[in-house]
Amino acid sequence: MLEAGRKSEAGITLAKPLAGGRPSTCGDRPRDGMPSLGSAGGCPAPWWLRISTVNCLDQHVEKSPNRVALIWERDEPGTAVHVTYRELQDLTCRLANTLKKYGIQKGDRVAIYMSVSPLSVAAMLACARIGAVHTVVFAGFSAESLAGRIMDSGCKAVITYNQGVRGGRTIELKATVDEAVKNCPSIKHVFVAQRTDNKVHMGDRDIPLEEEMTKADSICIPESMDSEDVLFMLYTSGSTGKPKGIVHTQAGYLLYAALTHKYVFDYQQGDVFGCVADIGWITGHSYVVYGPLCNGATSVLFESTPVYPDPGRYWEVVQRLKINQFYGAPTAIRLLLNYGEEWVKKYDRSSLKVLGSVGEPINKEAWQWFYEVVGEGRCTLVDTWWQTETGGICIAPRPSEEKAEIVPAMAMRPFFGIVPVLMDENGEVIEGNDVSGALCIAQPWPGMARTIHGDHQRFIDAYFKAYPGYYFTGDGAYRSHKGYYQITGRMDDVINISGHRLGTAEIEDAMADHPEVPETAVVGYPHKIKGEGAFAFIVLREETAHADHIKEELKTIVASKIAKYAVPDHILVVKRLPKTRSGKIMRRLLRKVVTEQSSNMGDVTTLDDPSVVKEILDAYQKYKEKNSS
Repeated sequence: MLEAGRKSEAGITLAKPLAGGRPSTCGDRPRDGMPSLGSAGGCPAPWWLRISTVNCLDQHVEKSPNRVALIWERDEPGTAVHVTYRELQDLTCRLANTLKKYGIQKGDRVAIYMSVSPLSVAAMLACARIGAVHTVVFAGFSAESLAGRIMDSGCKAVITYNQGVRGGRTIELKATVDEAVKNCPSIKHVFVAQRTDNKVHMGDRDIPLEEEMTKADSICIPESMDSEDVLFMLYTSGSTGKPKGIVHTQAGYLLYAALTHKYVFDYQQGDVFGCVADIGWITGHSYVVYGPLCNGATSVLFESTPVYPDPGRYWEVVQRLKINQFYGAPTAIRLLLNYGEEWVKKYDRSSLKVLGSVGEPINKEAWQWFYEVVGEGRCTLVDTWWQTETGGICIAPRPSEEKAEIVPAMAMRPFFGIVPVLMDENGEVIEGNDVSGALCIAQPWPGMARTIHGDHQRFIDAYFKAYPGYYFTGDGAYRSHKGYYQITGRMDDVINISGHRLGTAEIEDAMADHPEVPETAVVGYPHKIKGEGAFAFIVLREETAHADHIKEELKTIVASKIAKYAVPDHILVVKRLPKTRSGKIMRRLLRKVVTEQSSNMGDVTTLDDPSVVKEILDAYQKYKEKNSS
């Protein structure tokens, strides 16, 4: 335990007592007749109660105000914008005061539906500064998905852009918000910033954000927060149709994000840290925003795509911005691998020291290409395993001794405080090495989620019921003969498409809205680029014609209800689905079909009619022949 008043290596400020050994009166809870902490006329809240933005902004502004906090690599090539810690603090405080002006208070929820930018980061930090809870929604989600998250969280406001820009395309963000909030009575205000010069419709509750920020004060005293007060909520898919609002709190999350950022990537002061994730996902929260900023790093905000304007975009950015750590997804690496080495070797990558992989297990071919071609065989490559629920990296090759072994395509070593265990089908701990089982964690850690918003029982059921006394990750893992861990994939009905977890039930629920489709079943299958893809089996009404037309309608429904990345790659019409006598669909058998393991179907005696298996296999074979010709 560190002495009060000092800082951990990650820069977390701890309580500092007075000479007499007692905290100042300002550090106590308000008493009768005393102003509340941080209120006008009262003394400011002590450092240890102003957790998030003080550690991410104020401490760095005090020491190095002109240090670059963010480099915004805009979609337009070669148009990077540098933002110092002083400028980011100013942006954050003005935005925070604007939110306060319109009635946003401590504990209120605010949805952020924005593309990656300094203003979207400031929106997150502004919420944290006034004690509001931000819930960032990926700016590729549909209006219906956005509305569902707003309604579940009870958001009071939305912060968005007029439009987004990505891969040379314009994305109608404000129009999506307009459609979403029609059914969200909790929304009082929509704050609209300008990413493009194009005008959009502004209604009665719409507020021009930048215009209001110019009128706002550039000083905003941080709200006093307890270590277990909520910092943010982020929705993630589960094995049921309804996304889960994962809740992370102030101190533990920030500490864990900062420590993992520093030690897994060997971050050193002055490094330029390049995580190319979107802020709409937990990777963006932990390793674009909170972790790097808490450590006083320069963090890259990547707005574009890996292939715009060409497949050399990542490596041109590495050369131009002199990025030292590059953290990306296997999906992108597999995509770029197909374009060959010339797009990589065209650019100088000598600044790179550490490469990182995130979102899904990376296959060995992609790992080798990433390591040998991109990293020239000299950069440490960390294959990281973690989840939205864990808050930060839990298993990775580093930290370890400088020359310690790194096994390709393996997460390997648990981070400080993480105690992984493998469990068997009977709920017993599997001892020894060279074994496989359900991956669980045996003790709490600072960054772990605290609950699911509005449904703590679901939190318990999802993560602690299967193996009482342990956190169940939902993943399977293999522990090698040397004791290293390798993630083998999901064990529940969740698929990992391009690093994005998606419950198969979500896709099924969306397709069930089609009047001609009474039954659906979705399973994951190996995809060369995306890691996993969605394969849908559908049953049509007997009188239904034009099956191909219905398939296209189903794809449109899924895109509009969830997001484009959720659209199934394949939709196969079958006469019926394999069901048990109790009516449960045996998706295990459907996975065997699409992964072509039909020679080992396992026990089918519980099926209501085992002959359905041959029916589906025949239909699959015809579909495969048709699509390969």
